[in-house]
Amino acid sequence: MARRAILATAAVVGLILPLAATASGQEYLIGVATRILILALAGLSLNLILGYGGMVSFGHAAFFGVGAYAVAILAYHDTMGEPVLTWPIELAGTQSAFVAWPAAMLISALFALVVGAISLRTGGLYFIMITLAFAQMLFFFFVGLETYGGDDGLSLWARSSAGPLDLGDPATFYYLTLGLVALVLGFKARLVAARFGLALQGIRDNEQRMRALGFATLRYKLAAFVLAGAVAGLAGALMANHSEFVSPALLSWQRSGEMLVIVILGGMGTVYGPVAGAIVFFTLEELLSQWTTHWMIVLGPLLVLVVLYAKRGLWGLVEDASRARPLPGKEERRGEPAS
Repeated sequence: MARRAILATAAVVGLILPLAATASGQEYLIGVATRILILALAGLSLNLILGYGGMVSFGHAAFFGVGAYAVAILAYHDTMGEPVLTWPIELAGTQSAFVAWPAAMLISALFALVVGAISLRTGGLYFIMITLAFAQMLFFFFVGLETYGGDDGLSLWARSSAGPLDLGDPATFYYLTLGLVALVLGFKARLVAARFGLALQGIRDNEQRMRALGFATLRYKLAAFVLAGAVAGLAGALMANHSEFVSPALLSWQRSGEMLVIVILGGMGTVYGPVAGAIVFFTLEELLSQWTTHWMIVLGPLLVLVVLYAKRGLWGLVEDASRARPLPGKEERRGEPAS
């Protein structure tokens, strides 16, 4: 019951938040909530490989940043009236969300395919270091791209166009982001309960046994890695539109660490955990940063307590409370009334 009540409350709050923020004269909360949703989406993508696949990636922000830069570069060339590529084919820039956002997902997925094909042949610490190395290489690659701002980043002249939807309106963009997060949540819930998700969890628990049972474990892990990269690319595309600015900081190891904190705090291997983690993390940041610039001093001990006493994160506690049922007393068994 606790789980259903929290989900229902979160759905209602999510739907009325722009209206309440506008009525109270605190429209900035719409932007804050949109940022939380975008990073929750990035957390959902990481949780697929971390929580369900047991793959500890410390370079997941690379796919997030690639998606953001894909949208920004396409918009830049459309504004300048120059093609993105002239060989082997001529590729024009665009500001259409129906083109740029799928392109961001595709490019991020292709990059994830390359990284995964190499890094997934290792495990443990080696896998962590290889994913970090690829992310850092990409970080410095964008730092060196002076055409697109280099270390200073690149500003977008406007948000992507989406037909009748005015993405320049904060409320419209918020509801679109909320809808995409809900869509990914529904897809993820079905995926992890399907044969693919169950096999992925089996590989996480005992890869050698799953291989002995005839499962192509590398293919399952690579498919999950590519899918996670595509969803992270979508989150990056949304972030580029939200801030109307991209920079190499989106690909930094600090951003990857932030995503790890969101997943661990909310609950690894839970469907709604990353969303809960993002809400708690950024709400604390928003509140505590008004008191002190050292707000991580408070968040740090909270994360330690979660790791020590809530192995499945905050949402794991909610699920455990929902499953808990009081045991009937001896008098109540077999329908006998209590004395």
